[in-house]
Amino acid sequence: MKNTKQKALIYNAVMQNRCHPTADYIYHLLKPENPGLSLATVYRNLNTFANEGRIIKIGMPNGSDRFDGTLRPHFHMVCEQCGEVLDIDLSQLDHLAEEVYTQSGFTVSSYNLVIYGTCQSCAEVKENNS
Repeated sequence: MKNTKQKALIYNAVMQNRCHPTADYIYHLLKPENPGLSLATVYRNLNTFANEGRIIKIGMPNGSDRFDGTLRPHFHMVCEQCGEVLDIDLSQLDHLAEEVYTQSGFTVSSYNLVIYGTCQSCAEVKENNS
């Protein structure tokens, strides 16, 4: 029963945190109220939820994977300065798979777009320090 409670806590933490949390973030968020929780349990459950399609796992090339509870089609922007991950809706790309097929005959099974750059907050800080 404890495991089921931990699963629910981990899942709810992803769904309630729009910051695209890491496993470490969720672990430190839940650990004070759940002393029996291990980081391995958090990782295992997050990966299970992602494999089941209940959440999205965002692989970060130079950092920890992030997790997203928003399942509707959308993409992500990553700030190279502060590491913040933000959602972006690019509905004009809804037909990307069809366009790829039309141009190349390549059948797309899935795709994920991550845009890297500088968020507005970091750009403003940089501008103010110039």
